[in-house]
Amino acid sequence: MCAGIRRMSFYKRKLIMTFRLLPALAALLFAASAHSHSFDVGSLHIDHPYARPTVAQQPSGAAFLSIENRGKTADKLVRASAPVAKEVQIHSMKMEGDVMRMRELDALEVNPAATVTLQPGGYHIMLIGLKQPLKTGDKFPLMLTFEKAGQVEVTVVVEERSKGAPAPAMQHKH
Repeated sequence: MCAGIRRMSFYKRKLIMTFRLLPALAALLFAASAHSHSFDVGSLHIDHPYARPTVAQQPSGAAFLSIENRGKTADKLVRASAPVAKEVQIHSMKMEGDVMRMRELDALEVNPAATVTLQPGGYHIMLIGLKQPLKTGDKFPLMLTFEKAGQVEVTVVVEERSKGAPAPAMQHKH
């Protein structure tokens, strides 16, 4: 009987130690997954590519990310493509009154020792002619082509809009 209690207590101790290690293991896995959501090509570091979910029949969406140039010479994002859309364009955006005006860019310059952030309300990658709605949790490849660094395929994760961020009216001019 005494050996049975010792054995049970050994297993209880193992179980308690396992439960104490679970939060640390979860934090480690989260950190590893966050790290895996950045990409490098040449001297460029691309961080956190994401898109917002769309609704059924919505013809377009947008992808966002940041590009850090860790090199000593400027580079340019000259092209983007993705299988989720018929056409992909690099856009700038500015507000004119209450209307958001977007324009297609030939290229987006990334100066040395600088970061360009593509975000809602600014530069973005326009996904035109979506083949299906973008749903929260979905992932898709996005091929970015730079003038000097070349091509890199990044993974875009579809994420919800942060609370309180309004969606302004949009008008495209080409």
